[in-house]
Amino acid sequence: MTFTALLIFAVVLGVGACATSLGVRAKVLDETTRTAAVAARQTYEVVSKGPPTGTLPVRGVGFLQVVTPEGRVVAASPEATGQPAISDLWPTDGDSRVDGTSCTASPGGGQACFIVVGFQNSRSSYGNVMVYAAEPEPPLLASNILEIALAFFSLALLTLLGWGTWRVVGRTLEPVKRIRAEMAEITGTSNLSRRMTVPDGADEMTELTETVNATLDRLEQALENQRRFASDASHELRTPLTGLRTKLELALADPEGDDPQRTMRSALADAERLQAIVDDLLMLARLDAGVQDSPEWINLADLVTTEVKRRPSRHKILTRLKPDVAVQGNRLQLSRLLINLLANADRHAADEVEVYVGSEGEEAVLEVTDDGLGIPPDQRERVFERFTRLDSARGRDAGGTGLGLPIARDIAAAHRGRLYAADNTDGRGARLVLRLPLSTGGPI
Repeated sequence: MTFTALLIFAVVLGVGACATSLGVRAKVLDETTRTAAVAARQTYEVVSKGPPTGTLPVRGVGFLQVVTPEGRVVAASPEATGQPAISDLWPTDGDSRVDGTSCTASPGGGQACFIVVGFQNSRSSYGNVMVYAAEPEPPLLASNILEIALAFFSLALLTLLGWGTWRVVGRTLEPVKRIRAEMAEITGTSNLSRRMTVPDGADEMTELTETVNATLDRLEQALENQRRFASDASHELRTPLTGLRTKLELALADPEGDDPQRTMRSALADAERLQAIVDDLLMLARLDAGVQDSPEWINLADLVTTEVKRRPSRHKILTRLKPDVAVQGNRLQLSRLLINLLANADRHAADEVEVYVGSEGEEAVLEVTDDGLGIPPDQRERVFERFTRLDSARGRDAGGTGLGLPIARDIAAAHRGRLYAADNTDGRGARLVLRLPLSTGGPI
């Protein structure tokens, strides 16, 4: 990645150097040509008025000549006196100006080059002549010194940038290498209780390390929940399976020793318990996977009325239902949530269960209360843990799977709602409260 960035920068730097060279050369050539053109035009005006009494006056450019078509110099500035014609360029296509470069041998050897600008004067006192002004070619145009300087500057800048990038990237990636090494050790030993060393300071590396540690916390918690869930699930499944197997083995060992119908009814009860546990596990798997069907408009009062009539209950069920309290959600899942709350209340109630539906602000409220022993305040969150049954629940009824309330809370969370245990108004029994976002629209 660093090499690619340097390569791109080198290309950009090379293009910039070339553009700079071309721009400087064009600027210098334009300035030199303009100076020569001004001098040639002023000399043109002098020659147009008549032949000069002596040499041509200097006009900012020392090399001035008036040349005939035959190449004879008829007038010149002091510097150009006695010199051959600086140029033999003559205009074409009706133009009166020529621009060019002329090189002559220099006394010390080599050659001297000039930027030449000439104007044709066909009405001068000398007849048809060319008035030339020549300016020595600047060193920047005569040699490659500019390109060499730009090349050395670009190379030095690229070298400095590469070294600086290497140092900065190396120091920046050093903590990343340390984090990678520590993560490799953690994953290699499967020791998720270990955490990364948080560096001093408040920079991005510190935030990254803290984020990694938080991820490890969640991963460790998830793995622990998974292990506990697997252990509890195996235990819950083993109990009815063991009972079922024991009953069948006893029946086979002594066919005449017990009532067959009684044995089959007992075996059927164990099979039903197994089926309930498996159904709950499948529901939890769907909720954990985030599987959701298309939401629909649901009237909570109608939902409660339907489920209360459909489900048999051991106790009297009272309802206080406010009409037109609606939510958006999955009808089957919300029905399952309500059934779990009713089953829990019916299991622990002494005489009656009450269901309330109303609204508070932007939330729909559904409450299920019973007149049983209630839930101790320090156990109100624990009852929503999977396979958790309080001692009072175990003593009164062993038919629960320990998954009813956890499933209900997961369904509430999937519908952007909350399910929690609260104080009962009369101080007796349990009160479970469901809050869901109200639906302002009508049926879909």
